[in-house]
Amino acid sequence: NTEGVELTDFLCEATLKSIINAARVIVHDPLNYDARATICWAGTIAHNGFLGVGREEDWSTHGLEHELSALYDVTHGAGLAVMFPAYMKYTVDSDVERYRQLAIRVFGVDDNPKNPKAVALEGIARLESFFKEIGMPLTFEEIGAKKEDIDKLLEKLDINRGFPMGNFQKLSREDARKIYLLAC
Repeated sequence: NTEGVELTDFLCEATLKSIINAARVIVHDPLNYDARATICWAGTIAHNGFLGVGREEDWSTHGLEHELSALYDVTHGAGLAVMFPAYMKYTVDSDVERYRQLAIRVFGVDDNPKNPKAVALEGIARLESFFKEIGMPLTFEEIGAKKEDIDKLLEKLDINRGFPMGNFQKLSREDARKIYLLAC
């Protein structure tokens, strides 16, 4: 929710675009050194705090995902591929402009100033398409998670993170339930 972080936004967007381009290469050429080096470098940049400089960060999707990894022995990346689009759909109204910017700058969605939410939702759809393209799961079913375990996930989330959680949009236990349901 931090204002005035245009440079940091551009750095995040460039990192995302580099990851997307390299991942597409790696899917077809797993030993491609340049693409793998790009992924490693992007991972380093993404996790060393550099892309969060000057802004309040939000790691609530990671909290939601950690409970999936713990209960189902799912890799963190696969769980995030399931949780992040669900989280984005749920929180799009918190800052439609931020999601619109992502859609345009990272996923090349054509702008429609009369309907910024449609642009934002198309960006989320393109993220899901990218995940599918590189073989990532998109639903609870694809990672072996079960809708009937949502209460168990919420209980552990409450113990490990507590509610409310997040900074982009403060999430209550009921918000987390709805996001898990979207991921089903």
